Amino acid sequence: MTDYSRRTFLETIGLSMGASILLPAATLPDRARADRKLNVALCGLGRYANVLKRGFAESRHCRLAGIVTGTPAKAAQWQQEFKLPAQNVYTYETFDQVRNNPDIDLIYITLPNGLHKDYTIRAAQAGKHVIVEKPMAFTVPDCRAMIDACRKAGVQLAVGYRLHYEPHHIELKRLGQQKVFGPVRLIEASLGYQLAGTPPDDWHLKKAIAGGGALMNLGVYCIQSARYVLGEEPISVTAQYSPVTMPQLFREVEENITWQLTFPSGAVNTSATTANCNIDRFYASADNGFFELSPALSYGPFQGRSSQGPFNFPVVNQQAALLDDVASHILAHKPLPAHIAGEEGLKDMRVIEGIYRAADSGNKITLPPL
Repeated sequence: MTDYSRRTFLETIGLSMGASILLPAATLPDRARADRKLNVALCGLGRYANVLKRGFAESRHCRLAGIVTGTPAKAAQWQQEFKLPAQNVYTYETFDQVRNNPDIDLIYITLPNGLHKDYTIRAAQAGKHVIVEKPMAFTVPDCRAMIDACRKAGVQLAVGYRLHYEPHHIELKRLGQQKVFGPVRLIEASLGYQLAGTPPDDWHLKKAIAGGGALMNLGVYCIQSARYVLGEEPISVTAQYSPVTMPQLFREVEENITWQLTFPSGAVNTSATTANCNIDRFYASADNGFFELSPALSYGPFQGRSSQGPFNFPVVNQQAALLDDVASHILAHKPLPAHIAGEEGLKDMRVIEGIYRAADSGNKITLPPL
């Protein structure tokens, strides 16, 4: 049985992820000490922004300092709850004025997918660091444009990969990349939710703003898990759309999709994502054992086991851990770790584009080099 105490886990994550959140405050620059936190403005106050509330409450190195919203009622509610000064409350029309606000260091973009590129570039041009949610954009060229804009502006770009800070997933990565049970041969990862009853005007159902359906919304988690457990980039893909069971909702984007990735080592990943039913699992088979999670790719709490027995890890706030790692690197004037930087989002988008091409054509697709 893998049994980590909270202290052991914190020590392990510090070593394995390079997470500055674990450094004592005295080791950080003066501006990062007790009275200095990274000031973050949330851009978009939808469902995930409400999940992030607890992350800000538990964060050691970040504070919610501003908001961007097009809904006056939300603006008033959030402003009152977080005691935000009026000058730190923006609409989408006034967003670019954030360049004149020294009390905002970073913009966290939780807008619909189709707005990620535009607001990332505008935030960079305003001189603000950026965290953007997944999927990073619609296309690989869009991702490159975002990365280039941030690099040109001298700001840092992170993607909201919260599971990289979750102990079960750190263990999956260790078991796979260190070949604890020998080479991993097969990974199965699936994520889906029953979305019957979703309002037909929900943005997730509109291709122009969502970019796609279940794959864009949920499939990115399956892709990520296979990539970081193997520590490899896939080289080819086949994919299939499944029958549409809710045609009244899924007129523009896919309801269900399944795909198969091949990796340089010969490992195969098969995944499915769906809006038709609830599924949340990960399974890896290696030469001399296995490891699995279920629930696996959602918000948790997660449960898992390996050939050595059940996992027993502490529950951590994934959002707070992500925020603190980003903040600690920025406050220390250090580059963000590669595993959450914009290039990581680009690598996922390369695979997503390949899955769509494979499903649309019915052919095996060789993925382009990075």
